[in-house]
Amino acid sequence: MIKSDPVQDHHWMSKALEQARIAEGMGEVPVGAVLVGEGVALASGYNQPRRRFDPTAHAEIIVLRMAAERLRNYRLPNTTIYVTLEPCNMCLGALIHARVSRLVFGAREPRSGAIISRQSSDHIDYFNHKIEWSEGILAEESASLLTKFFESRRKKRSSCLR
Repeated sequence: MIKSDPVQDHHWMSKALEQARIAEGMGEVPVGAVLVGEGVALASGYNQPRRRFDPTAHAEIIVLRMAAERLRNYRLPNTTIYVTLEPCNMCLGALIHARVSRLVFGAREPRSGAIISRQSSDHIDYFNHKIEWSEGILAEESASLLTKFFESRRKKRSSCLR
């Protein structure tokens, strides 16, 4: 079991926010992630589905792939993933299958959040692995980044219609 450490959680979530800002600069939905094991960043990444023409290229999936390759193991036990936005079903499933021990996310995802917003991960009892999770670390910054991104896109669309 990996213990929660507020100072470390804040540090690593700020790194995930840096990744989200890279995504924003590339026109991607600004979500970033960092996977940490034994106090060391194993991988970091950001949303890239548009750039990669890949619907699975969410920040969490990018990070899991990078870390698995780096460690030469598809299992990633004793790790914590920091994500700026609550994961979707696809990402939650990947985190479970990779045996990530802990998830820390910033903002809730009211449309498709698979941890607490749209469904409760606590009720998933058919997997043989459970992920400990916590929320709210740098939530305001994470949510603000997303809100500004989507407001900007709406403004661009409305100006194109004139």
